[in-house]
Amino acid sequence: MLLKKQTVWLLTMLSLVVVLSVYYVTSDPAKEDIAATKNSTEEKGEASKQDMKVLTEAAGDEAFEAVRLDIQDKRGKEIADLTNKVASPDLSADEKNELVTKMNELTALDTKEKTLESLIKTLGYEDALVRAENDQFLITVKAKEHSRADAARILQMVREELGTNTVATVEFQTK
Repeated sequence: MLLKKQTVWLLTMLSLVVVLSVYYVTSDPAKEDIAATKNSTEEKGEASKQDMKVLTEAAGDEAFEAVRLDIQDKRGKEIADLTNKVASPDLSADEKNELVTKMNELTALDTKEKTLESLIKTLGYEDALVRAENDQFLITVKAKEHSRADAARILQMVREELGTNTVATVEFQTK
């Protein structure tokens, strides 16, 4: 009886997480219309250098955001599939526990990636993209300048955060 209540509670919470994730991914963010906010130079058909810089940076960040959204979509689908399998009455409790463990691992992997991205950005880099593929972390860092020492510093940070057995690759992307 207690096991059934815990299972129902767990499935309810996981379903809530999946629904909120799908809502977050599919909803359009509130955007300000850049064309609606004009200043005197834009009314003449000219854009200021600062406006061009902002637009260029936004276009450059779109590639990283597109990859992040793609990864998030794939993981969301995986978690939804695992949730559906857990809800199946045909599976034993051990099989369901394995599926829940896999869901927790996916969530933990996502958290690790976001944490590493934040840590790399604190080192002064413009942006960072961390992806886990086949037990390896692929790190792409957007920077104006880079060196081997920068890559070593990032790899050291990854090892401190994830452990010494972690295999990671750092790639720099310049503007």
